[in-house]
Amino acid sequence: MYPDTLLFIDGKGVQAADGRNIPVLNPATEEVIGHVAHAGRTDLEAAAQAAQKGFAIWRKVSAFDRSKIMRKAADLLRERADEIARVMTMEQGKPLAQSKMEVMAAPDIIDWLAEEARRTYGRIIPARAGNVHQHVLREPVGPVAGFSPWNFPINQATRKIGAALAAGCSIILKAPEETPAAPAKLVQAFADAGVPAGVINLVYGVPHEISEFLIPHPVIQKISFTGSTAIGKKLAGLAGEHMKRATMELGGHAPVIVFDDADLDATVAGTSGAKFRNAGQVCVSPTRFMVQEATYDRFVEKFVAAAKQVKVGNGLDAETAMGPLANSRRIPALESLIQDAVKHGAKVLTGGNRIGNRGYFFEPTVLVDVPKTARVMNEEPFGPVALISKFSDKQEAFTEANRLPYGLAAYVFTRSMDRANSAIADIESGMVSVNHFGLGLPEVPFGGIKDSGYGSEGGSEAIEPYLNTKYATLMSL
Repeated sequence: MYPDTLLFIDGKGVQAADGRNIPVLNPATEEVIGHVAHAGRTDLEAAAQAAQKGFAIWRKVSAFDRSKIMRKAADLLRERADEIARVMTMEQGKPLAQSKMEVMAAPDIIDWLAEEARRTYGRIIPARAGNVHQHVLREPVGPVAGFSPWNFPINQATRKIGAALAAGCSIILKAPEETPAAPAKLVQAFADAGVPAGVINLVYGVPHEISEFLIPHPVIQKISFTGSTAIGKKLAGLAGEHMKRATMELGGHAPVIVFDDADLDATVAGTSGAKFRNAGQVCVSPTRFMVQEATYDRFVEKFVAAAKQVKVGNGLDAETAMGPLANSRRIPALESLIQDAVKHGAKVLTGGNRIGNRGYFFEPTVLVDVPKTARVMNEEPFGPVALISKFSDKQEAFTEANRLPYGLAAYVFTRSMDRANSAIADIESGMVSVNHFGLGLPEVPFGGIKDSGYGSEGGSEAIEPYLNTKYATLMSL
């Protein structure tokens, strides 16, 4: 059964003060499966006051004890993974196996950040005088406002909550209205593990109303946002107006460079699987494929064959490899991009259409001969659409990889260490993965540059934006 979802404020699940709620649809059936409470200003103010109270408590809990509570939450998530995964598939659409994988990744992220909590070291700086002591201290920045997306409702919420709690901060999480139940169960695991009331608060509602209330609020000291570049720029600007620290993980348009010496079968298998994972609704999804001339025809043939083999259906069906798009907005958006590409001379080798008229299903799509003037070559498609072109030499490929203002993820496939090292040096991206898809692990940085944002939500770097550096100097008399 799919649960109705409440706000979580000051340690309790509560309805919105004015009683409003929002329907939640199953994207595979378009049926209303539940409702989520709709926060208003009264609820947001209550969350802010709770976060302030929670911060006063949590910052005094030792890093050692914070770590223990976080690891207990991780264990609870592992125990509840099957239940949470099913709820996620019902509200988001991705295949159940992918939902389970996402849920099971969250405890690993929490465990990693729990260990980082124990290692937020300061340092002693040798002084010039014998009676002077110089210390650098690391302190939590304060209550955080986190904004997480619908494409990975557990993963992205976990990164924000985990880093905030590890540093000693409290947080108000604005989770997605399309997929509210999965993050609510994540928050409940933390509460059940012993996180004090007020440390984690959860709200839903109209995104711009919530961000415009929370970001300027005097209680909030730090912003973390995952979402589109357009919205991210607005929120970063608002944070800047109020001198609030911000981490921004924004959109991408990931280039994939396939050299003629790559293992063709392995490359097609890996890239097609990554492309159509979560129906292409992944910020690091491989999108702009550049294949060297000598292997271009064979790559296209094999990739199209792989796309045609993808089983599209309800994520609860065991044989489904790709579920529906997460919401109705994505269908006309993709149709518009594909129609524009065809108008500019692109060829559709497979896909390009909605499947049926019930549920937000879309065909795995492959386009070739797409000119750079087409919108889809410049705007993130965020769907199951692969764009394949050819190149002659590596500099041509690197130039195209760097042409757009995005810089989140890039992928390179080659047996040549020279080509691999050149790609790592020359491609302008926060993350570059060679011969595999080695991104998103708890222990490695995760973030972009240029219009893809700034800051990291992975690795030892993840906790840094949640800490202030204080220098203290003492002269003994």
